[in-house]
Amino acid sequence: MALTNFPGATALSEVSIYNWPARDGTSGGTPHLHTASAEAYVVQQGRGRLETLDSGGFASTPLEPGAVLWFTPGTIHRAINDSGDLRVLVVMQNAGLPESGDSVMTFPPAHLVDATVYSQAAALTPSDADSGDPTAESAARRRRDLALEGYLALKMAVLAEGPAALADFHHAAARLVGARTSHWQELLVQGAERQAAATRQQLRFLESADSYYMQDAETTMGQRKTNRIYGMCGRIQTWGLSENL
Repeated sequence: MALTNFPGATALSEVSIYNWPARDGTSGGTPHLHTASAEAYVVQQGRGRLETLDSGGFASTPLEPGAVLWFTPGTIHRAINDSGDLRVLVVMQNAGLPESGDSVMTFPPAHLVDATVYSQAAALTPSDADSGDPTAESAARRRRDLALEGYLALKMAVLAEGPAALADFHHAAARLVGARTSHWQELLVQGAERQAAATRQQLRFLESADSYYMQDAETTMGQRKTNRIYGMCGRIQTWGLSENL
């Protein structure tokens, strides 16, 4: 069975972490979490840190070339670009869900009251990061700074009270994405569940020494998109699947 996305129903992107100075004296991305997808970083160049707020409290993990780390749904994360040229390869679980609003940025509580208010704060139009449009960059920086305001308050609360201080934000995040889950179920069926079913069938074939399905083996080229977009952590370069070779 041909893949409709990357192996394991994952998504692949290259992210140049923002080098815009922030109010706390660092440079970096927009703090956020994913509600239903794990994320992995493979550091390609530069140096920095990944700040996280999760069940273990606050942590700051060094990022340097060759480092690999991943975090599960509910982990608030903020990439900090210490060298100015930090670039990571990102592997996302459940391709399609992150693109369909799986993430929630750490805006202050007033911007988390409902989906309409949140969407107004999160809107990013235009989003082309290679156009040279100052309006697009200004909007991305505004969004980053607003999320950073909420994140710094959460960070202080976690340092003072422990992980329990995240409960209200987690609840708000779940409430904001709840209406999208019926569509996510469809993406899951066509993605991860479909690929798991294909592997299960292949194991049945192999159990009876049947290799017939291997006659359909094929190779596919990942096609790099032309322009980068403004994402949450930085400028994103994505790949899609082109025709089979």
